[in-house]
Amino acid sequence: MDNLFKTKDTPILIAGPCSVESREGLQKVTASLLALPEAQRPLLIRGGVWKPRTRPGGFEGLGEEALQWMADLRKEHPTARFCCEVARPSHVELCLRYGVDAVWIGSRTTGDPFSVGEICRALDSTTLAVMVKNPLTPDVNLWLGALERVQQAGITDIAAVHRGFFTYNNMGYRNNPLWEVPIELKRLLPDMPLLCDPSHIGGDRTLLPQLMQTALDLHFDGLMVEVHHDPSQALTDAAQQLTPDELHTILSTLHSHHDPEPPDTLKLLRQQIDAIDAQLIRLLGERLDVARRIADVKAENNMPVFQPKRWEEVLQRKMQIAAEAGINPQFIKSIYEKIHSESIRVQLASPPSATQKSPTDD
Repeated sequence: MDNLFKTKDTPILIAGPCSVESREGLQKVTASLLALPEAQRPLLIRGGVWKPRTRPGGFEGLGEEALQWMADLRKEHPTARFCCEVARPSHVELCLRYGVDAVWIGSRTTGDPFSVGEICRALDSTTLAVMVKNPLTPDVNLWLGALERVQQAGITDIAAVHRGFFTYNNMGYRNNPLWEVPIELKRLLPDMPLLCDPSHIGGDRTLLPQLMQTALDLHFDGLMVEVHHDPSQALTDAAQQLTPDELHTILSTLHSHHDPEPPDTLKLLRQQIDAIDAQLIRLLGERLDVARRIADVKAENNMPVFQPKRWEEVLQRKMQIAAEAGINPQFIKSIYEKIHSESIRVQLASPPSATQKSPTDD
């Protein structure tokens, strides 16, 4: 099975239950998914076999028994292809034994280079297709490192999966999407297929249509969606799972984008954006020059570099101006927090001016 994730124009679809809970349940969801019109596109049926739970006491998967059911279903449905999560070398060995088509490395594991390394040693020279989900924290280098380890294991069919990040404020999602992180990964690895797991980003099935469309708008190469034959009875992640019919309804409303030659109007608008960006960068440079001069004044008057009251007043004023201008105040807040952080760094690093006495001048 070569280049499972490198489809040309049709996004790959990965769908199935969060957890494989019973033979009958897996049979039902497999048959339903294969009967969908969307099964004509590249389709992988997912199913959790080993379930890492944040707290003990929950359903933790059926292990090898579930893999046997997948193998049996492949005999009934020769076109069906299955995938599951692996977190140990022994998991990889069992997946190979039962003919699983692809595996994914979960977020908890991605963040541990030692665990990824052990899994990669088990993957070495195999033909498994491998997906790597983003780590729990928005660290693109940690994600990149896990993908590189899989590549070094000789795996050629690899995809990255964006499932959101745990942050202090998840903005109403189960996991904050922070779309800029997978976009940066795509910049670093332009040929790496990038899939989106909207189920784990949203944590709520009502959020999935918007998240799935956003992923396609951003040119993701596929979707990984949790689908259960009866979500109300699911043992894990019931709130975020769809029925096969609900999945079909959502997919029928989505539209994909292509990359034709941009019209002249778009080219002109992009040139305007480039010119404005260049101006913004020059203005930021001027602002930092002023910050260095402010550092001199503060040093001459024995004032601290960081003054919380002044900073809070400035921030609130900028947010108010943004609101009056029809700009999201939280967007401006995030920008000014970064500008302020760099201003503090510049002031702390600023050497004394020529007119300022150094401690040894006396």
